[in-house]
Amino acid sequence: MLEIQHLQKTYPGSESPALADFDLTIADGEFVSLIGPSGCGKTTALRIIAGLLDPSGGDVRFNGASALAPSRDKAMVFQQFNLFPWRTAQANVAYGLEMQGMGKRERMGIAAEYLELVGLSDRANHYPNQLSGGQCQRVGLARALAIQPKLMLMDEPFGALDALTREHLQALLQKICVERKLSVVFVTHSIDEAIFLSDRMVVMGVPGRVIEEHTVHLPQPRADYDWRSTPEYTELRTTTWAILRQEIEKAEASV
Repeated sequence: MLEIQHLQKTYPGSESPALADFDLTIADGEFVSLIGPSGCGKTTALRIIAGLLDPSGGDVRFNGASALAPSRDKAMVFQQFNLFPWRTAQANVAYGLEMQGMGKRERMGIAAEYLELVGLSDRANHYPNQLSGGQCQRVGLARALAIQPKLMLMDEPFGALDALTREHLQALLQKICVERKLSVVFVTHSIDEAIFLSDRMVVMGVPGRVIEEHTVHLPQPRADYDWRSTPEYTELRTTTWAILRQEIEKAEASV
């Protein structure tokens, strides 16, 4: 579905590239996490894929065609909720549909369906300041899902949440992705989060490039059993942390 070819990005005034010859392929229905130390270009790559940032070189191809611009096939969920404070939860979810020119009755009906999907039907008429952080992020997730994208791009969407809320939303996201066969590129700093959610983990180094990939063979849905007690989890976490620690040490030594 998604092919990232020799992607490069150097920001103006910077001597070092944020991305250096970054290549990645995402299959239809695959959940792929990008994990790596700060400054390795994870968010830069995600924003280029979304069409929110121009690359310095390389290409992003979606179903065989160049796709460097925003499109209705791609939806992004940010770490910050980015909800409109003057809109209710339902109206926030309907926003993308409104931008597509859909009539009010139809878009509000679809928004209600997606609020129900994320468990917020009873908060449809609440404003963002009346919702918890976890609820706001569920509204953001529903807003992205409502436009029925073929590709979801998620930039540490649960990073600002407390541990219990984070685990609850991870399980909800995994359930939705499995049921709807969504393709997802997910940026995280958490090895456990990447293992729990992913079909494949892509480890990035500095400057931004792929240094390792790991397929996650743990059965889905992982919320149904103690996945952390499995030998597969222990081996994958130990291996991934060893690679990341080397990259962090290299980055610190170069400062």
